[in-house]
Amino acid sequence: MSPAVRTVLGDIAPGELGVCDAHDHLFLRSPVLAGEELDDADAALGELTAFAALGGRAVAQWTPWGMGPRLADLPGLSRRSGVHVVAATGMHQARHYDEAVLREVRGGLAELFVRELTAGPVRAGMIKVAGAYHRLDGHARHVMAAAAEAHHATGAPIGVHLEAGSAALDVLDRLCGTHGVPPHRVILGHLHRFPDPAVHRQAAEAGAYLAFDGPSRAHHPTDWRLLGALGALADAGHADRLLLGGDTVLASARSTADGPGMPFLLAGLRPRIERELGPDVAAAVYVTNPARAFAVDWR
Repeated sequence: MSPAVRTVLGDIAPGELGVCDAHDHLFLRSPVLAGEELDDADAALGELTAFAALGGRAVAQWTPWGMGPRLADLPGLSRRSGVHVVAATGMHQARHYDEAVLREVRGGLAELFVRELTAGPVRAGMIKVAGAYHRLDGHARHVMAAAAEAHHATGAPIGVHLEAGSAALDVLDRLCGTHGVPPHRVILGHLHRFPDPAVHRQAAEAGAYLAFDGPSRAHHPTDWRLLGALGALADAGHADRLLLGGDTVLASARSTADGPGMPFLLAGLRPRIERELGPDVAAAVYVTNPARAFAVDWR
């Protein structure tokens, strides 16, 4: 079987993915973000339509199980906008869930992840997990073990929320060293929030994908270092490891509200990347790398 990207409308060849926002959210719900829920389907369609108007062709929604991913709504949005959507299963940090819910599913996480990846009318195309700040707590270790089991059963890539960009190497040691997940099946998120070039190089040399996602957030003081971090990795020969995403998690951050939203990746960042790092790096970041990162020999 040839590698395929699993979208909410079915599996597609990697070459069909096109310009990709490799980490974003159309729907999201958490008690931590009360009042800023992403739960408006019209607003989600507006984001996708604006992204498509700039040449965007695919979005990976990293909203995991239990945080309101609204899987049933994604195929219609994909058809109406013409944008491929890759959905996620998995589990975020414990603080995003009710304790009773965590107790109920704790013993069957791997089975839950596999089911969402392989069964039902709308299938996920990746697994989302999360670390804690500068460490992996017990919840993270448990979820990562389940994610690794689901990966080995299906081949699905694993996207990792790194809290403030930290603990990237600990995550790789856990997923790849302890649980045997191939590094190229791991996508490390939020590395722009921890701009340590040595850590970035080590993660890239290990073979993981490095996602610089959420660059439009004004409260991230490292945003101005994004192009430098991408350039340093490209100069070191790691342009093939880089991904970009918008990671829109607040309703107010959408372009249909007061924020830059998904379109910023193409209207704001792409011209700078093409100008400062060159068109080859831009093509790798937006097209070639996502096609490889999300393409799987599904089992």
